[in-house]
Amino acid sequence: MSIKKIIVPVDFSKHSEYALEAASTIAKKYGAELLVLHMLELSDSVSLTQTGSDNVAQAVFYLKLAEKKFDAFLDKDYLENVKVKPIVKHFKVFSEVNEVAKEHDVDLIVMGSHGTGGVKELFVGSNTEKVVRHSDIPVLVVKHNPILMDFDNVVFACDFSEESIPAYLKACKMFELLGSKMQMLYVNRPDASFLSTTEIEKVVANFFKIADHSLNKMKEVHYVSDYSVERGVLNFSNVIGADLIAVVTRGRKGLSHFFEGSVSEDIANHSTLPVMTFRF
Repeated sequence: MSIKKIIVPVDFSKHSEYALEAASTIAKKYGAELLVLHMLELSDSVSLTQTGSDNVAQAVFYLKLAEKKFDAFLDKDYLENVKVKPIVKHFKVFSEVNEVAKEHDVDLIVMGSHGTGGVKELFVGSNTEKVVRHSDIPVLVVKHNPILMDFDNVVFACDFSEESIPAYLKACKMFELLGSKMQMLYVNRPDASFLSTTEIEKVVANFFKIADHSLNKMKEVHYVSDYSVERGVLNFSNVIGADLIAVVTRGRKGLSHFFEGSVSEDIANHSTLPVMTFRF
């Protein structure tokens, strides 16, 4: 696996600029090409494919306007020596980013997000969520102006279910490529999902037996107890000085059930870290 192409969906906002700068750093490190994608999100009444001179003229107007915005948006010093390809599509929904990724054989999607809550709130109700739900490839979400994009220390939060194994294997390949140390984490909660130490270790052992055909990584798994998965992940990440949080997604159903029903609105330490998602 290598990183040869990166898609950056943009709406020309400040958060899009954060994503663009983050993607450029990764692109320079691995010699990747950036595909900077803007979707016009035109309504059914405005389309390049519909008949009628007014509709076509209006669609062309928005298309030319987007191309003009690109000229200014891509005029950045940090893009020097980076191969950049601007793409404008007249899609109506952000979920179609995955189709562009397939078309161009993309390895990574990088997006900005204004999410201010915990791990789950980072995605819910946003265009980022739509991309994450439909993406077959990893999605890196950044919330702030990127300072360092060296992901040396990564927290991979998982429930160690058999269905999450494909996402785990994708993460292993990605973080091996990035030279990252992957800290695997299980968060135990004081609710119906609570497991004893023996029960947790049995689940984790079964996971590695199937995924790796080995139990060597058992000793690398961290177990923490907290009131919610989000709080446990964020607190653990702060304690070990993580550079990135990685989570598993369930495709169109959103984040893994590991996170469902555990949103804590009073999380003391909101994540300022980038988050990378892996779908199974």
